[in-house]
Amino acid sequence: MLNRTDLHRYQERAVTHILHVPKSALFLDMGLGKTITTLTAIDELMYDRFDISKVLVIAPLRVANTVFHTEAKNWEHTQHLKFSIVTGNVKERLTALQRTADIYVINRENIKWLTEYYKAKWPFDMVVIDESSSFKSHASQRFKALKKVLPYIDRMVELTGTPASNGYMDLWSQIYLLDSGERLGKTISNFRNRYFDKDFMGYNYELRAGSVMDIQTKLSDLVLSMQADDYLELPDYIPTVLDNKLTGSLLKQYKEFEKDMMLELVDSESITAMSAATLSNKLLQFCSGNVYDADRTVHHFHDLKIDTLKEIVDENPTDNILVAYNYKHEITTLTEAFPEAVVLDKKGEAVELWNEGKIKMLLAHPASAGHGLNLQHGGSLIVWYGFTWSLELYQQFNARLFRQGQQNNVRCMHIAVGEVEHKLMKALASKEMTQDGLLKALK
Repeated sequence: MLNRTDLHRYQERAVTHILHVPKSALFLDMGLGKTITTLTAIDELMYDRFDISKVLVIAPLRVANTVFHTEAKNWEHTQHLKFSIVTGNVKERLTALQRTADIYVINRENIKWLTEYYKAKWPFDMVVIDESSSFKSHASQRFKALKKVLPYIDRMVELTGTPASNGYMDLWSQIYLLDSGERLGKTISNFRNRYFDKDFMGYNYELRAGSVMDIQTKLSDLVLSMQADDYLELPDYIPTVLDNKLTGSLLKQYKEFEKDMMLELVDSESITAMSAATLSNKLLQFCSGNVYDADRTVHHFHDLKIDTLKEIVDENPTDNILVAYNYKHEITTLTEAFPEAVVLDKKGEAVELWNEGKIKMLLAHPASAGHGLNLQHGGSLIVWYGFTWSLELYQQFNARLFRQGQQNNVRCMHIAVGEVEHKLMKALASKEMTQDGLLKALK
């Protein structure tokens, strides 16, 4: 069994940051061990220093159900910590809250319920937000709920490897939960007015000259940032794009759909996109080969992606493949083409079989496999069959294989068909440049 002396030096540095900064953030790259770092700090604060008595961990549902208590059992100095998992229906949650424990773990969707349940009798003197980027929206119910109980919280730790996946605007609400607006302004409007200008059309905000340095300086005492490249000996990460361009009648249909926001069908009414956002989703569906109509009926157009995936499987017969899908109809297409494929379920029962090398193709949605799963032992080949606009989900999904413990070079293949997918990949690259700049500056 591992003990505290097995922690890496950089993990001890992160523990020290939590101990010395009561309300702090760890912007740590995927694979650097945020969970055991935080549990180590909790153990010292609770049992050595007696600074805290009751901890709440807010996490994605899968992480809440499986990760924290499992990780604690793997380490000698944290295995004594008692956990209560506050998920499930109301009765199950209430029962969990009545149990005696050191750490209570709740999924982020239920934080509003929890704050309304306790109100001024809030019992948790320390709160850990795993993947704090899920609180990046100042308008979200979860942010507003947690904001109300800030006066009762003595210590808070925010954990994320993707703090600004959509740009620096994502930072305000996360930092507000730490300092109540001291550094970036009491309101989002203050933050915008101080650091941003509207673009020419008046729809988007762009950072003013000098704002990046000012923001980074203001956060330097709260935030500890580390990137995997600086601390881990990882194999190579090799991204490739397999371009299967639409041609002939398919390209004509795509272009007309993009221009007119209407897709003509032979045997039924046309499919209409009522907004730009709907259109982008419908174009992504078209690229995957099937499009939903208003009644959720699936209409088939081509097999370009599934044929390319068959080629990948044929060319890599000894590899287990992690496949990212986006829409439910893609599961049907994939499982019909590959009957041996296994869909990652909410309980994660396939994870152990995958890591034992017993699953040749694991199908996973980025939102389900984006956090808290260690899949690096089961394979080293990722295929993006369906794409996501979220940089956070994209990076987190790839980090399931490209992380500490991976023994092989990780190949990440993107099956791109239409122009919208290429635009999406460029957008992700642009967001990544912004976020990487922040993380490097805060190191």
